[in-house]
Amino acid sequence: MILVVNAGSSSVKVALFDEHLKELAKGAVTEIGATGELTLGSFRQPVRAADHDAALSLLLAALRAEDHPPESLRAAAHRVVHGGATLTAPCRLDATAVAAIEACVPLAPLHNPGNLAGIRALQRLVPDLPQFASFDTAFHATNPPVATTYALPKAFRDAGLRRYGFHGISYSALVEHLDPLPRRLLALHLGNGASLCAILDGRSVATSMGYSPLEGLVMGTRTGSIDGMAVLDIARAAGLDHAADILNRESGLKALSGTSDMATILSRTDEDARFAVEMFCYWAIRQAGSAIAAMGGLDALAFTGGIGEHATPVRERIAEGLAWAGRVPVHVVPAQEERRIAQDALALLGDA
Repeated sequence: MILVVNAGSSSVKVALFDEHLKELAKGAVTEIGATGELTLGSFRQPVRAADHDAALSLLLAALRAEDHPPESLRAAAHRVVHGGATLTAPCRLDATAVAAIEACVPLAPLHNPGNLAGIRALQRLVPDLPQFASFDTAFHATNPPVATTYALPKAFRDAGLRRYGFHGISYSALVEHLDPLPRRLLALHLGNGASLCAILDGRSVATSMGYSPLEGLVMGTRTGSIDGMAVLDIARAAGLDHAADILNRESGLKALSGTSDMATILSRTDEDARFAVEMFCYWAIRQAGSAIAAMGGLDALAFTGGIGEHATPVRERIAEGLAWAGRVPVHVVPAQEERRIAQDALALLGDA
């Protein structure tokens, strides 16, 4: 069995898969460092996990109680948000790989430290268990330099300031799901985080997220693309740390309508809600035009993510806004990131 781990700064989520990639269990510990909740399937229990070691200990104990002890695991497979320019494929986690993930912390200070905490906690708890990682940035390693380069002085470019793109594990799973795969596919991962990707012959050639997951489309609590001078003005007015919170946690749909939940927004009839939906769709359509240009046309659309899968009015509005590129098939693909991560680990073990 493969244990898939998604460790964030304040939570750990796990999913257990068998050798045939059937999901056997799913669980989480929330609010690490405070009073949170342990869940495994329908089981729920208030808990207090001081750190990631404690959170994973609770989850391993809960899995053991369901007849899935650590001894039955063949491997653990981690979601890692940022692999930088070097970690461009799933890999086994040895000292060199962990050091490379650590080196990417300045590129993803909100994400990679939590990912590393989960990796190191599991190394301590189950030291003989092989561990693997899949990277959200890796799928976009095929973007050409003209798509990834910011027109900055060389010293900044050499320091790693470039577009990386994210949601790559989701896009990789989506490509695997579609059979036959359209040659020129525009994929949209729409959830609290939202992005789109131009996929030509199965390879990413352009994507909307950039140096960080902030760039691109309007999102649940992120601004999406914003002029750098506006960012500097926000930082001057609010301070650097608060500016980061404003841009990442207080903006987007939440700033426009008071909530980041698209289902709630769609159920409302007030002007703020209507405008939030219109803006979300407008920027998806507008940036999709750029992605379609990068592919030289469009053969199909694919939607995934919570909004992409469940918000029919949003899908229909975006598809209608792209009708100028041709009336093409529209696919709705369930997000299967955990399954993809497990599949990556099995492939590295030689089973897939």
